[in-house]
Amino acid sequence: MSQSGQFEQSENQSARLTLADRIRQIQGSLSPAEHKLSRVFLANYPTAGLESTVEFAKKGNVSAPTVLRFVSRLGFNKYRDFQDALREEVQARRASPLTLQGKIRADSAAPELARSVAETAVEGIESTVASLPEHEFDRAVALLCNTSLQITSIGGRFSQLLATYLDLHLRLMRPNTLVHAQHPNNDSTFIADLSKRDVCVFFDFRRYQKDTVDLAKAARARGAKVILITDPWLSPVSFTADVVLPARVESAGSFDSIVPATVLVEALIAAVHVKLGSAAEDRMRTLEAGYGTVLAD
Repeated sequence: MSQSGQFEQSENQSARLTLADRIRQIQGSLSPAEHKLSRVFLANYPTAGLESTVEFAKKGNVSAPTVLRFVSRLGFNKYRDFQDALREEVQARRASPLTLQGKIRADSAAPELARSVAETAVEGIESTVASLPEHEFDRAVALLCNTSLQITSIGGRFSQLLATYLDLHLRLMRPNTLVHAQHPNNDSTFIADLSKRDVCVFFDFRRYQKDTVDLAKAARARGAKVILITDPWLSPVSFTADVVLPARVESAGSFDSIVPATVLVEALIAAVHVKLGSAAEDRMRTLEAGYGTVLAD
Protein backbone atom coordinates (compact mmCIF):
# COMPACT_ATOMS: atom_id res chain seq x y z
CA MET A 1 0.00 0.00 0.00
CA SER A 2 1.29 3.51 -0.84
CA GLN A 3 2.10 6.03 1.88
CA SER A 4 -0.92 8.13 0.86
CA GLY A 5 -3.12 5.02 0.99
CA GLN A 6 -1.86 4.19 4.46
CA PHE A 7 -2.53 7.77 5.57
CA GLU A 8 -6.07 7.63 4.16
CA GLN A 9 -6.75 4.32 5.92
CA SER A 10 -5.42 5.78 9.18
CA GLU A 11 -7.63 8.85 8.74
CA ASN A 12 -10.70 6.67 8.08
CA GLN A 13 -10.04 4.56 11.16
CA SER A 14 -9.54 7.69 13.27
CA ALA A 15 -12.86 9.08 12.06
CA ARG A 16 -14.62 5.93 13.26
CA LEU A 17 -13.16 6.13 16.75
CA THR A 18 -15.57 7.15 19.49
CA LEU A 19 -14.61 9.67 22.16
CA ALA A 20 -14.08 6.75 24.55
CA ASP A 21 -11.69 5.17 22.01
CA ARG A 22 -9.76 8.41 21.65
CA ILE A 23 -9.46 8.80 25.42
CA ARG A 24 -8.11 5.28 25.84
CA GLN A 25 -5.52 5.95 23.13
CA ILE A 26 -4.11 9.04 24.86
CA GLN A 27 -4.58 8.11 28.52
CA GLY A 28 -0.90 7.29 28.95
CA SER A 29 0.12 10.83 27.95
CA LEU A 30 -2.43 12.73 30.07
CA SER A 31 -1.49 14.82 33.09
CA PRO A 32 -2.69 13.47 36.50
CA ALA A 33 -5.62 15.92 36.50
CA GLU A 34 -6.57 15.08 32.91
CA HIS A 35 -6.28 11.36 33.64
CA LYS A 36 -8.63 11.76 36.60
CA LEU A 37 -11.10 13.57 34.34
CA SER A 38 -10.85 10.83 31.71
CA ARG A 39 -11.79 8.20 34.29
CA VAL A 40 -14.78 10.29 35.37
CA PHE A 41 -15.90 10.62 31.76
CA LEU A 42 -15.58 6.91 31.01
CA ALA A 43 -17.34 5.95 34.25
CA ASN A 44 -20.20 8.37 33.56
CA TYR A 45 -20.45 8.17 29.79
CA PRO A 46 -22.17 10.03 28.19
CA THR A 47 -23.81 12.23 30.82
CA ALA A 48 -20.64 13.79 32.28
CA GLY A 49 -19.62 15.32 28.96
CA LEU A 50 -23.07 16.75 28.30
CA GLU A 51 -22.91 18.94 31.39
CA SER A 52 -21.33 22.38 31.60
CA THR A 53 -17.57 22.70 31.95
CA VAL A 54 -18.06 23.72 35.58
CA GLU A 55 -20.19 20.66 36.42
CA PHE A 56 -17.85 18.34 34.52
CA ALA A 57 -14.89 19.81 36.42
CA LYS A 58 -16.66 19.33 39.76
CA LYS A 59 -17.25 15.66 38.99
CA GLY A 60 -13.53 15.14 38.44
CA ASN A 61 -12.48 17.49 41.23
CA VAL A 62 -10.41 19.48 38.75
CA SER A 63 -10.49 23.04 37.39
CA ALA A 64 -12.54 24.23 34.42
CA PRO A 65 -9.34 25.03 32.45
CA THR A 66 -8.34 21.38 32.90
CA VAL A 67 -11.60 20.37 31.19
CA LEU A 68 -10.79 22.65 28.24
CA ARG A 69 -7.24 21.26 27.98
CA PHE A 70 -8.64 17.74 28.13
CA VAL A 71 -11.11 18.48 25.32
CA SER A 72 -8.31 20.04 23.27
CA ARG A 73 -6.24 16.86 23.68
CA LEU A 74 -9.15 15.02 22.05
CA GLY A 75 -8.94 17.29 19.02
CA PHE A 76 -11.66 19.84 19.74
CA ASN A 77 -11.10 23.60 19.67
CA LYS A 78 -14.27 24.31 21.63
CA TYR A 79 -16.16 22.52 24.40
CA ARG A 80 -19.31 22.95 22.30
CA ASP A 81 -17.73 20.94 19.45
CA PHE A 82 -16.89 18.18 21.93
CA GLN A 83 -20.52 18.12 23.12
CA ASP A 84 -21.86 18.06 19.56
CA ALA A 85 -19.71 15.00 18.81
CA LEU A 86 -20.91 13.39 22.01
CA ARG A 87 -24.57 14.00 21.10
CA GLU A 88 -23.97 12.28 17.74
CA GLU A 89 -22.63 9.27 19.63
CA VAL A 90 -25.70 9.26 21.87
CA GLN A 91 -27.86 9.05 18.74
CA ALA A 92 -25.67 6.25 17.36
CA ARG A 93 -26.02 4.13 20.49
CA ARG A 94 -29.82 4.32 20.14
CA ALA A 95 -29.76 3.04 16.56
CA SER A 96 -31.71 -0.07 15.53
CA PRO A 97 -32.19 -2.13 12.34
CA LEU A 98 -35.17 0.12 11.61
CA THR A 99 -33.07 3.29 11.65
CA LEU A 100 -29.72 2.10 10.29
CA GLN A 101 -29.07 2.52 6.58
CA GLY A 102 -27.05 -0.38 5.23
CA LYS A 103 -24.69 -0.27 2.26
CA ILE A 104 -26.51 -3.11 0.52
CA ARG A 105 -29.19 -2.24 -2.04
CA ALA A 106 -32.11 -4.35 -3.16
CA ASP A 107 -30.48 -4.73 -6.59
CA SER A 108 -27.02 -5.61 -5.24
CA ALA A 109 -25.52 -8.59 -7.05
CA ALA A 110 -24.40 -11.50 -4.88
CA PRO A 111 -20.64 -10.90 -5.40
CA GLU A 112 -21.03 -7.19 -4.66
CA LEU A 113 -23.08 -7.96 -1.54
CA ALA A 114 -20.56 -10.49 -0.24
CA ARG A 115 -17.64 -8.13 -0.93
CA SER A 116 -19.34 -5.28 0.93
CA VAL A 117 -20.03 -7.50 3.94
CA ALA A 118 -16.44 -8.77 3.98
CA GLU A 119 -14.88 -5.31 3.63
CA THR A 120 -17.02 -3.86 6.41
CA ALA A 121 -16.17 -6.79 8.68
CA VAL A 122 -12.43 -6.35 8.06
CA GLU A 123 -12.68 -2.62 8.79
CA GLY A 124 -14.53 -3.40 12.02
CA ILE A 125 -11.92 -5.92 13.11
CA GLU A 126 -9.02 -3.56 12.35
CA SER A 127 -10.66 -0.67 14.20
CA THR A 128 -11.45 -2.90 17.19
CA VAL A 129 -7.87 -4.12 17.43
CA ALA A 130 -6.40 -0.63 16.89
CA SER A 131 -8.40 0.82 19.79
CA LEU A 132 -8.13 -2.18 22.11
CA PRO A 133 -7.11 -1.02 25.61
CA GLU A 134 -4.07 -3.20 26.37
CA HIS A 135 -4.27 -2.85 30.16
CA GLU A 136 -7.95 -3.78 30.20
CA PHE A 137 -7.31 -6.79 27.95
CA ASP A 138 -4.52 -8.01 30.22
CA ARG A 139 -6.75 -7.64 33.29
CA ALA A 140 -9.48 -9.67 31.60
CA VAL A 141 -7.04 -12.45 30.72
CA ALA A 142 -5.66 -12.53 34.27
CA LEU A 143 -9.17 -12.94 35.70
CA LEU A 144 -10.11 -15.63 33.18
CA CYS A 145 -6.92 -17.55 34.00
CA ASN A 146 -7.50 -17.56 37.76
CA THR A 147 -8.79 -21.12 38.18
CA SER A 148 -9.84 -20.46 41.77
CA LEU A 149 -12.57 -18.16 40.46
CA GLN A 150 -15.91 -19.17 38.98
CA ILE A 151 -16.38 -17.70 35.47
CA THR A 152 -19.94 -17.06 34.29
CA SER A 153 -20.61 -15.77 30.78
CA ILE A 154 -23.81 -13.77 30.31
CA GLY A 155 -25.27 -12.60 26.99
CA GLY A 156 -28.38 -11.00 25.56
CA ARG A 157 -30.74 -11.69 22.68
CA PHE A 158 -27.98 -12.17 20.10
CA SER A 159 -24.86 -11.88 22.24
CA GLN A 160 -25.75 -15.09 24.10
CA LEU A 161 -24.02 -16.72 21.13
CA LEU A 162 -20.79 -15.00 22.13
CA ALA A 163 -21.23 -15.92 25.79
CA THR A 164 -21.69 -19.57 24.83
CA TYR A 165 -18.76 -19.47 22.41
CA LEU A 166 -16.43 -18.10 25.09
CA ASP A 167 -17.57 -20.63 27.67
CA LEU A 168 -17.23 -23.62 25.32
CA HIS A 169 -13.54 -22.80 24.96
CA LEU A 170 -12.87 -21.84 28.56
CA ARG A 171 -14.28 -25.09 29.90
CA LEU A 172 -11.81 -27.01 27.74
CA MET A 173 -8.90 -25.17 29.35
CA ARG A 174 -9.96 -24.65 32.97
CA PRO A 175 -12.59 -25.73 35.53
CA ASN A 176 -15.42 -23.67 37.06
CA THR A 177 -17.06 -22.08 34.03
CA LEU A 178 -20.70 -21.83 32.96
CA VAL A 179 -23.20 -19.84 30.89
CA HIS A 180 -26.00 -18.07 32.73
CA ALA A 181 -29.34 -19.20 31.27
CA GLN A 182 -31.50 -16.41 29.88
CA HIS A 183 -34.54 -16.41 32.14
CA PRO A 184 -35.51 -13.79 34.77
CA ASN A 185 -36.49 -16.51 37.23
CA ASN A 186 -32.88 -17.72 37.26
CA ASP A 187 -31.44 -14.36 38.30
CA SER A 188 -32.38 -14.33 41.99
CA THR A 189 -30.70 -17.65 42.79
CA PHE A 190 -27.71 -16.74 40.66
CA ILE A 191 -27.27 -13.40 42.46
CA ALA A 192 -27.65 -14.98 45.90
CA ASP A 193 -24.79 -17.40 45.15
CA LEU A 194 -22.38 -14.73 43.89
CA SER A 195 -19.35 -13.68 45.92
CA LYS A 196 -15.83 -12.29 45.56
CA ARG A 197 -14.84 -15.63 44.06
CA ASP A 198 -16.91 -14.96 40.93
CA VAL A 199 -16.14 -13.30 37.62
CA CYS A 200 -19.09 -12.38 35.40
CA VAL A 201 -18.38 -11.77 31.71
CA PHE A 202 -21.21 -9.66 30.29
CA PHE A 203 -21.94 -9.14 26.60
CA ASP A 204 -24.18 -6.12 25.99
CA PHE A 205 -24.49 -4.16 22.77
CA ARG A 206 -26.53 -1.16 21.68
CA ARG A 207 -30.22 -1.15 22.44
CA TYR A 208 -28.86 -2.43 25.73
CA GLN A 209 -30.96 -4.82 27.82
CA LYS A 210 -32.20 -3.52 31.15
CA ASP A 211 -32.17 -6.98 32.72
CA THR A 212 -28.49 -7.37 31.76
CA VAL A 213 -27.63 -3.97 33.22
CA ASP A 214 -29.53 -4.75 36.44
CA LEU A 215 -27.85 -8.14 36.74
CA ALA A 216 -24.41 -6.55 36.37
CA LYS A 217 -25.18 -4.04 39.13
CA ALA A 218 -26.32 -6.85 41.40
CA ALA A 219 -23.23 -8.94 40.63
CA ARG A 220 -20.94 -6.03 41.44
CA ALA A 221 -22.80 -5.37 44.69
CA ARG A 222 -22.17 -9.00 45.71
CA GLY A 223 -18.44 -8.50 45.22
CA ALA A 224 -18.10 -10.29 41.87
CA LYS A 225 -15.68 -8.96 39.27
CA VAL A 226 -17.39 -7.74 36.09
CA ILE A 227 -15.86 -7.95 32.61
CA LEU A 228 -17.87 -6.19 29.90
CA ILE A 229 -17.61 -6.74 26.17
CA THR A 230 -19.66 -4.05 24.46
CA ASP A 231 -19.78 -1.63 21.54
CA PRO A 232 -17.81 1.65 21.29
CA TRP A 233 -20.74 3.61 22.75
CA LEU A 234 -20.49 1.60 25.97
CA SER A 235 -23.36 -0.26 27.61
CA PRO A 236 -24.51 1.18 30.97
CA VAL A 237 -22.90 -1.96 32.44
CA SER A 238 -19.63 -0.03 31.97
CA PHE A 239 -20.56 2.15 34.97
CA THR A 240 -19.96 -0.79 37.32
CA ALA A 241 -17.56 -2.94 35.27
CA ASP A 242 -14.00 -3.70 36.38
CA VAL A 243 -12.90 -4.27 32.78
CA VAL A 244 -14.41 -2.83 29.59
CA LEU A 245 -13.50 -4.17 26.13
CA PRO A 246 -15.24 -2.42 23.20
CA ALA A 247 -15.74 -3.90 19.73
CA ARG A 248 -17.12 -2.32 16.56
CA VAL A 249 -20.56 -3.40 15.40
CA GLU A 250 -21.02 -1.71 12.00
CA SER A 251 -22.14 -3.97 9.18
CA ALA A 252 -22.95 -3.66 5.49
CA GLY A 253 -26.61 -4.32 6.25
CA SER A 254 -29.05 -2.92 8.78
CA PHE A 255 -28.24 -5.42 11.53
CA ASP A 256 -25.19 -4.95 13.73
CA SER A 257 -22.29 -7.35 13.24
CA ILE A 258 -20.81 -9.63 15.90
CA VAL A 259 -17.74 -10.42 13.77
CA PRO A 260 -15.35 -7.93 15.46
CA ALA A 261 -16.63 -9.00 18.89
CA THR A 262 -16.06 -12.63 17.92
CA VAL A 263 -12.46 -11.80 17.01
CA LEU A 264 -12.08 -10.09 20.40
CA VAL A 265 -13.42 -13.21 22.13
CA GLU A 266 -11.04 -15.39 20.12
CA ALA A 267 -8.15 -13.13 21.16
CA LEU A 268 -9.12 -13.67 24.81
CA ILE A 269 -9.34 -17.43 24.23
CA ALA A 270 -5.89 -17.50 22.59
CA ALA A 271 -4.36 -15.43 25.40
CA VAL A 272 -5.89 -17.64 28.10
CA HIS A 273 -4.61 -20.76 26.33
CA VAL A 274 -1.06 -19.39 26.15
CA LYS A 275 -1.06 -18.14 29.74
CA LEU A 276 -2.46 -21.34 31.26
CA GLY A 277 0.07 -23.31 29.24
CA SER A 278 0.63 -26.91 30.31
CA ALA A 279 -2.30 -26.86 32.75
CA ALA A 280 -4.67 -26.18 29.86
CA GLU A 281 -2.95 -28.73 27.64
CA ASP A 282 -3.21 -31.46 30.31
CA ARG A 283 -6.91 -30.77 30.82
CA MET A 284 -7.57 -30.81 27.06
CA ARG A 285 -5.73 -34.15 26.68
CA THR A 286 -7.82 -35.63 29.49
CA LEU A 287 -11.03 -34.43 27.87
CA GLU A 288 -9.96 -35.67 24.45
CA ALA A 289 -9.11 -39.10 25.85
CA GLY A 290 -12.42 -39.34 27.66
CA TYR A 291 -14.73 -38.06 24.92
CA GLY A 292 -12.86 -38.90 21.76
CA THR A 293 -14.08 -36.13 19.43
CA VAL A 294 -14.60 -33.34 21.96
CA LEU A 295 -11.91 -31.19 20.31
CA ALA A 296 -12.70 -32.15 16.73
CA ASP A 297 -15.17 -29.38 15.83
